[in-house]
Amino acid sequence: MRRTAVVVAALALTLGLGTSTALAANAHFKHGSPVFTDNGVTLTASGALAGLGNGDVVITVTARGTPTSTCTNPAGATQPPGQNPAEVVLTGVEALPGSDIKNGNLSFSVDTAAPVSPIAGAPDCPNAHWTEDITDVAFTSATITVYQPCTDTTPPIDCTIVLQQSFTL
Repeated sequence: MRRTAVVVAALALTLGLGTSTALAANAHFKHGSPVFTDNGVTLTASGALAGLGNGDVVITVTARGTPTSTCTNPAGATQPPGQNPAEVVLTGVEALPGSDIKNGNLSFSVDTAAPVSPIAGAPDCPNAHWTEDITDVAFTSATITVYQPCTDTTPPIDCTIVLQQSFTL
């Protein structure tokens, strides 16, 4: 009886270890990844991952930057630059099916959303009757988070993080 219990326990342990290894053995960015592209008011993070297990993947990019804005008076004629634009935090999410993973490898490209513009109340302009538009963002940092297995694309994402890395831009 004791021998049967030991065999069953060893089998359960082996199956349990096999499952966790299959989910995400050692997720990491492949050489030369990621690459960031500044699109003006959005940021694109693209690259390739290796060491992924089976299952759907969700990748998020959270980028921080300082916006450049213009202020337009009610007549639409004068456009002095915004005075003190606040830092913006922009995010992007991409869901990729597990079937896109080939031998643990996956390519991705995630775009952040653009900042809300015009800015309500024109806080960096002479008064609230003006219009403040963000024309560019100087991105300073970005964080890429990889979740697997995951199908949740609504932040805050409630899945297992297999890789998270921050970058200075």
